[in-house]
Amino acid sequence: MSLRINDIAPDFQAQTTLGPIRFHEWIGNQWAILFSHPKDFTPVCTTELGYMAKIEPEFTKRNAKLIGLSVDPVDAHERWAHDIEETQGHLPRYPMIGDSDLQVAKLYNMLPADETGTSEGRTAATNATVRSVFIIGPDKKIKLMLTYPMTTGRNFDEILRVLDSMQLTAMHKVATPVNWRHGEDVIIAGSVSDEDAKKMFPEGWKAPKPYLRVVKQPG
Repeated sequence: MSLRINDIAPDFQAQTTLGPIRFHEWIGNQWAILFSHPKDFTPVCTTELGYMAKIEPEFTKRNAKLIGLSVDPVDAHERWAHDIEETQGHLPRYPMIGDSDLQVAKLYNMLPADETGTSEGRTAATNATVRSVFIIGPDKKIKLMLTYPMTTGRNFDEILRVLDSMQLTAMHKVATPVNWRHGEDVIIAGSVSDEDAKKMFPEGWKAPKPYLRVVKQPG
């Protein structure tokens, strides 16, 4: 079955570089960013894991946890981490899932459910679809899914931006416009009547169109 926004994120047990986990228990009451990689010791992913290690404190501020995944085994992840620190200047301290039986990649539709074999002998090309980002909420539901080609490094600053938007709109009846960043004006949700909006936003709003009501970011 394919995954969609607001589906419950598949739960699983796995070995990681920080020990065994059950995914939903590991998430707890926080947000989680699961990001996957086709193969250890690959160039683009090396830069990505290093950058995520650098900005991990920003996710921590937002009550979010990072967890990586590659179909290679945990001992390979541990060796790769030293290369990442050496070349990128930051050692990943978040867990990396060892998915050598391909279980998690299949659960998250990154590989076909009927794919046979293990990680042994597989190449980055055969794992090209294991290159996704999932944002999962404290309710264990998938909030975002992105999949990138192997040759394009991911923009993890964008993941922070989206997380800010999701957390804001989960608390307030607003939406965020194109290229929005924390602190900028937002849009009153279409489900809110003008009458209710006056109670929520007593300072008023700008409405170039009746359906486009722009207001200062709440909170």
